[in-house]
Amino acid sequence: MGRTDIVALPGVPQILISRQFSARREVLFRAHTDPALLVRWLGPRGVRMTVDRLDVRDGGAWRYTQYDTDGNPHAFRGYYHGTPSPDGIVQTYEYENVPGHVFLNTITFDERDGTTVLRQNSVFQSVEDRDGYVESGMETGVEDSMARLDELVAQLTAAR
Repeated sequence: MGRTDIVALPGVPQILISRQFSARREVLFRAHTDPALLVRWLGPRGVRMTVDRLDVRDGGAWRYTQYDTDGNPHAFRGYYHGTPSPDGIVQTYEYENVPGHVFLNTITFDERDGTTVLRQNSVFQSVEDRDGYVESGMETGVEDSMARLDELVAQLTAAR
């Protein structure tokens, strides 16, 4: 439906991401919490993903593995903080190949008149950690993921 905005201000250990979707917030929440849906949109195009664990509750752990086009695994993990709901999700996020560099990720779903703005606020332990994440090519992954999520929620909404 729209463009993905990504803001990473110099010297600030934070990334802000937002995008508007033509869907109710419950559909977006379900896409974030249903393993069968999550694998259909999260990650760059051409990457295969498996959900190893998705315990969607306060204190619950999550872990998934993405396989690049050469078949190399890239595992990510974290924990939910607070009870995930259509209001939002708060979780930690860690790339297992770079252990100890955890960031806090808050996702909100702001619905108005049948459209929902997804906002993601990622707060890092340091500017260096944030810069490393940006330099890893995260922008391509975010752009692809948000476009794929837009396609998925359009399919889910049309199926109703």
